[in-house]
Amino acid sequence: MAMARPSSYTPKHVHRRIGWIGTGVMGLPMAAHLLDEGHTLAVHSRTASKAQPLLDRGATWAQTPAEAADAAEVVFSMVGFPHEVEAVHLGPRGTLSAPRPPQVIVDMTTSRPSLAVEIHAQADRRGVASIDAPVSGGDVGARQATLSIMVGAEPADFERVRDLLQIMGRTVIRHGPPGAGQHVKMVNQVLVAGTMIGVCEGLLYAAKAGLDPLAVIKSVASGAAGSWLITNLGPRIIRRDFEPGFYVEHFIKDLSISLAEAQRMGLSLPGLALARQLYGEVEAQGHGRRGTQALMLALERLNQLDDPASEPRENHPGTCPEPIH
Repeated sequence: MAMARPSSYTPKHVHRRIGWIGTGVMGLPMAAHLLDEGHTLAVHSRTASKAQPLLDRGATWAQTPAEAADAAEVVFSMVGFPHEVEAVHLGPRGTLSAPRPPQVIVDMTTSRPSLAVEIHAQADRRGVASIDAPVSGGDVGARQATLSIMVGAEPADFERVRDLLQIMGRTVIRHGPPGAGQHVKMVNQVLVAGTMIGVCEGLLYAAKAGLDPLAVIKSVASGAAGSWLITNLGPRIIRRDFEPGFYVEHFIKDLSISLAEAQRMGLSLPGLALARQLYGEVEAQGHGRRGTQALMLALERLNQLDDPASEPRENHPGTCPEPIH
């Protein structure tokens, strides 16, 4: 039988004891925003050195997820893969094993909808609320606190953490019960996958046609082809900046989850399958720890454009040779 959970709403101005697990490209700036608002953080990360910027600002180090969650009002997780989410919350040193379990668990990792439902069920048995709240917006959105946060939660549980989510994101929407947030994130990743192919192929076309790629972006971004990806990642591709705002290996994980969910629902999504295949090529070329814009590298190789000097071309002002740079 599930234990009773407190349903009181915490006013926005009240500083809370928060556990935070995961201080990577996304997790670090997101946790920092909570510190900025005066909340108390106990932090755990697989790589302790990555948490140092938070510790330098007053957060305390927790040796395990359970220690981070112990007596916390809310514990957040932002890790990489579903098996890590499972270990963080359901493992022997996970948050639900804390001597004094947290009041609310919020997993912000992109993970399997079914795992979000399982965590909610096990948390409920301990009188703990559990919410899935994956995000979109990349490293830029994490730093600027402009993320879109997609929530799966019971209505009352959502209200208990809405103010904290609004510190980290500009758009915070509850879409249904536990698991719903992860389903919305799968929709997001299907859209990103198709758009990213279009961005890279469009820039390849622009380069081959002898156009100034930055001028092309300026023109198309204000029309029907405009998107966050062409505006934010297009210039990175042109600069040959493939540093991660979101890792290729994590995106492959998301696309694989999306494909599995689509298959379970009896859907055929050939565009998604193509994107999964192309990103598999990116990873096979050794770029799994680069950003999703590294798809350009696989398309350049497909078009035999690895060597910028391989095809002499006219010297148009403002243009760039292949590969895009």
